[in-house]
Amino acid sequence: MTDHILSEKSNGVLTLTMNRPEKKNALTRAMYQALADGILGAEHDKDVRCVLIQAEGDMFTAGNDLADFAAVNSGQSAANDARREGNPLLAALAVAKIPLVAAVNGRAVGVGTTMLLHCDLVYVSDDALLTTPFVNLALVPEAASSITLPSRIGHARAFAMFVLGEAVDAQKAVAWGIANAAVPRAELRAKARAAAEAVAGRPRAAVAATKALMRDPEGLAQRMAEEGVHFSAQLKSAEAKEAFAAFAEKRAPDFSKVG
Repeated sequence: MTDHILSEKSNGVLTLTMNRPEKKNALTRAMYQALADGILGAEHDKDVRCVLIQAEGDMFTAGNDLADFAAVNSGQSAANDARREGNPLLAALAVAKIPLVAAVNGRAVGVGTTMLLHCDLVYVSDDALLTTPFVNLALVPEAASSITLPSRIGHARAFAMFVLGEAVDAQKAVAWGIANAAVPRAELRAKARAAAEAVAGRPRAAVAATKALMRDPEGLAQRMAEEGVHFSAQLKSAEAKEAFAAFAEKRAPDFSKVG
């Protein structure tokens, strides 16, 4: 477990805490792997019946560390090799059998939002803001969100989130069915923790069967693979090069001369 992912187990709940607040919990390859290991490992731990995902600092996560994306776009071999291996967290989310609960403090960007679509219970702080600005970065949706988000909130809303980068606040997240409840930030962890412990107290086999009946792991994995092909192609594109340059230079991207 990397120092940027803290792990704590008690009362049937494994708590995984993103702990890179100085970088807004932007996710690195090591963090993705640690989260995946925690989720998959919990399924073989008789003392764990639920996984709770939370974050330190004022933001749930800024999503993928853009420095990693820029490295792939520039052709750095180490970054390319890591990208070809896929994202271990996404793979874990697709097949996870153990219940997952999320406590979202503040902003959740990109995968910070799409991972919530694989969680069974989601609680957000009342100042939470969810965004999926993939197209703004010349990329495409991932984590099977191209099917999970439209099925949850409808095509028009999902398209606006993906393509226009429209943000969803805490109240909309609840109204649209992305989150179970919005609570004051000071109450968030206690609320999510209580829910996770309540899940852990239910009959394990019945909970597992219920979750399995509600999901299609093979379909999710297949869509993730399809998204991955497009994501990898876009990541190395001229459009992405302009998007990353604009981000680094703190300016609006100009895609009119690309493609």
